[in-house]
Amino acid sequence: MIRAASLDDIATLLGIENSSFRGDRISRRSFRHLLTQGHALSLLDEQDDQLRGYVILLFRKNNSLARLYSIATHPDYLNQGVAAGLLMAAEQAALRHHCTAMRLEVRKDNQASLHLFQSRGYRLFGEYPAYYEDGMDAFRLEKSLTHYLRAELVRAPYYRQTLGFTCGPACLMMAMKAFHPTLRLDRTLELQLWREATTIFMTSGHGGCSPYGLALAASKRAFPCEIFVNGNGVLFQESVRNPEKRQVIALVHEDFVKQAAQFHIPVHRKLAGTTDLVRCFSAGGIPLVLISTYRLTRERAPHWVIMTGCDERFFYIHDPDNTENRSGDERINMAILKKDFERMARYGRNAAKAMVILYPPQVTGSMTKN
Repeated sequence: MIRAASLDDIATLLGIENSSFRGDRISRRSFRHLLTQGHALSLLDEQDDQLRGYVILLFRKNNSLARLYSIATHPDYLNQGVAAGLLMAAEQAALRHHCTAMRLEVRKDNQASLHLFQSRGYRLFGEYPAYYEDGMDAFRLEKSLTHYLRAELVRAPYYRQTLGFTCGPACLMMAMKAFHPTLRLDRTLELQLWREATTIFMTSGHGGCSPYGLALAASKRAFPCEIFVNGNGVLFQESVRNPEKRQVIALVHEDFVKQAAQFHIPVHRKLAGTTDLVRCFSAGGIPLVLISTYRLTRERAPHWVIMTGCDERFFYIHDPDNTENRSGDERINMAILKKDFERMARYGRNAAKAMVILYPPQVTGSMTKN
């Protein structure tokens, strides 16, 4: 049985701790603090009135990442599945605290623990040198918990962008194929859509895709769509310093706006929030949303993702990101708390927000109201 620990369990916790670790031990005072402060959870494995092991989780306010602070099995109960059971219980507890991923540290020389975590889906993503008191380094591991979640998801295939600047076309391709399963997704189509939707310039290198450009590319292929943008500003212009390039971006934007009017694409100049996303998704649409990548990769860059589902707590997205240091669970039907997604769905100093809703060809007209 797995249960929550209480102050009455401190003596037993200390016994497990001292018999399991030679150094870096949690003290009585620290156990008391962990059991009484609000951002920690301690779970015990109890069988036949014997406490066989513990796990401690730490949480941060307004953060969907849980940290496994410590896990230990009493030496008398090793190799009996105690640690595996506690780890599963910890992951379920993290989900109840609205966390979608778990991180932890493990000694480089602790092969048993490393095998346990990696065999259950934890991936190595970094190191801490001289992390422990004896100078031993630590591996940093992380696992997405989204596979536990169940939501009504659209059957959007996953397409990983092949270039650093084609996230918009990749998202549009996934949405179009969800409505037309026979559509062939390849690099030719990816580049064709990028040429149609690009703003030409960005901070450096190739241009990003405008919501107007993406909507026009979809409309030209008979997919009804609509656009949400917060105001009349020129997207991405603030990230370019060269006056001539800024002028080019403005000219492209003005042409896109003009063409969108000619194609009778509904444009809603307002902030698109959770209510709009849910309503559009419920109406059969698939939203393409511009986000800042900071909360995903710690880099501040504009990036398009496609929404594949929602439930009471989460939005689910396909992220076409083509970097090598992220697993499939971090890209496909990735669960993000609704409140976190609202903070992500904006870019730049002016908090620009943009969303394109794609609908199946038989749906005509706008599905929302201004």
